[in-house]
Amino acid sequence: MTGFAFRPAAAVRHLKAADPALAEIIERVGPFRMELKASRSLFGALAEAIVYQQLSNKAAATIYSRVEALYPRTNGLFTPRHILKTPDERLRGCGLSRAKVLAVQDLARRVAGGELPTLDEALALDDATVVEKLVQVRGIGRWSAEMFLMFRLGRPDVLPLDDYSLRKAYAKAFGKRKLPTPEALAKAGEKWRPYRTVASWYLWRALEQT
Repeated sequence: MTGFAFRPAAAVRHLKAADPALAEIIERVGPFRMELKASRSLFGALAEAIVYQQLSNKAAATIYSRVEALYPRTNGLFTPRHILKTPDERLRGCGLSRAKVLAVQDLARRVAGGELPTLDEALALDDATVVEKLVQVRGIGRWSAEMFLMFRLGRPDVLPLDDYSLRKAYAKAFGKRKLPTPEALAKAGEKWRPYRTVASWYLWRALEQT
């Protein structure tokens, strides 16, 4: 994956024209600098996502590096086969919770069994199909699947309605006294189609500035 599945400059122009209030936010935040996360495989991307859930980046990176260290000959490119051959206690010894061990093992089994698409295959699927397939994995909910679409595949039109920080960002940016419900945010975001990913990124950055 080398770039976005859209032209960022065109997306920004569209959003400015479609929503004057968002246009002010875009001007305040500045250029679109969202960065995609490199992905060696769908398995690697989702294994990392599972490890990082509900942890600070620093803590998660430490744990993930310990998992990688279990397989020194792979240069960090461990596979489902490696995970499935590793005793639970060794994975727990890296700092993974019991729930995350079960999730990584379920991911490994599904990838090894051909139940999930490869990264190249995922690139050819529509957003809804990718989400449908990924949420089959233990520990991967809709939010994680949407983050995969946005930050791994670079999809243009993802609006993560259950993301608390996005709802908070919208409320602050648009002067709302209460957080919008997912339904209200979805309705508000209709004007941002087909670049709701870009709108989401700007709202997140605006929240950081407050």
